[in-house]
Amino acid sequence: MINKEQKTIVASGWESLKKHTKARIAIGRCGNSIPTQELLAFKLAHAKAIDAVHVPFQKELVIKELEEISGTKVLSLQSNAKDRSEYLQRPDLGRSLSEASAQLIKTTPKAAEYDIALIVADGLSSVAIEKNISSMFNLLLPELKGRNYSLAPICVIEQSRVAIADSVAELLNARLSIIFIGERPGLMSPDSLGIYMTYAPKSGTTDERRNCISNVRQDGLSYPAACSKLLYLVDESFKRRISGVNLKDEQDTQLQSTEIPYILTE
Repeated sequence: MINKEQKTIVASGWESLKKHTKARIAIGRCGNSIPTQELLAFKLAHAKAIDAVHVPFQKELVIKELEEISGTKVLSLQSNAKDRSEYLQRPDLGRSLSEASAQLIKTTPKAAEYDIALIVADGLSSVAIEKNISSMFNLLLPELKGRNYSLAPICVIEQSRVAIADSVAELLNARLSIIFIGERPGLMSPDSLGIYMTYAPKSGTTDERRNCISNVRQDGLSYPAACSKLLYLVDESFKRRISGVNLKDEQDTQLQSTEIPYILTE
């Protein structure tokens, strides 16, 4: 049985494009408003975005998964933000390590120096870490090891911002930092993972010295594509000893001029 609203819904001319994207397009209209079904879907997406910011980080579960993947001990760290409320109100506290965490890194047995520090951070969406990090690390770690990069102990940090990777890598004496962090949730992407890479990281490093890969998730940039792009940036960063605005993403250009593909397969 067709209800009254279905009879009065005016379809969008973009309807055929919906199969190509998860974005909210071609929602149609009902009079001067949107259909009730689309309104409810919008409210649900908004609620999921809010939940992604506030849901507690399953830190121990993430650490266990990463230890199984890497076969090494993972360091559990905390920023200077004591809880979620303080983290959201004081972004500066999320950019620095707590004294106890800094001391843990200092007292952990480690090599004199490393090529790469891998850092996993909840950021503004712990859901993004829990959904995506295992798939990324299953692809990435074998590739990094195959390139003979020395890897510092993996660090998982709670209540953290991107810049916290600088002090972590500095304490680990790593030449390059890669931080995987939950991005600010969008209405269609509450589980989006961001990856930031910095060459020669140290406390006080500014954002123009970072390279960013964004929207890594099942409905966004795929894990193989993100891993391929990250490996390209890592290789070029070590080759040129730079990162950020000085390191352009020229991967597509190189792929057109070589017979050896960079793209990984799952």
